[in-house]
Amino acid sequence: MPQLIEKPTRIAPAGNKPKLIDEYIGRVNSQTQAISIAQMQSPSGWIEPGQCPEFDEFTLVLKGTLHVEYEGGRLEVNSGQAVIAQKGEWIRYSTPGKEGAEYIAICLPAFSPETVNRDSD
Repeated sequence: MPQLIEKPTRIAPAGNKPKLIDEYIGRVNSQTQAISIAQMQSPSGWIEPGQCPEFDEFTLVLKGTLHVEYEGGRLEVNSGQAVIAQKGEWIRYSTPGKEGAEYIAICLPAFSPETVNRDSD
């Protein structure tokens, strides 16, 4: 039988400014370990610590621009574009643009604080 997800769970974010994370599918909202799907809304000037996750992350930008730093470079992912970050790859997300960004993040397997491996401050 299909499982209806009636609403997301708001997840506490990492980073220098408040960001909204609404998990629809994942370890918290649906007790799904295989995949997580969350809608993110990050304000202008938001930056999170770098990370070297143990999951692949697929990100689709709906509004604004998401900046993606990686070893050796940086990408700007604009509305209507997507980016794939491979597990084990160092990456850091930010939204320095004046409009911030809204995006969907899909992680395989599901995101967890224990497997994101964030840089220490």
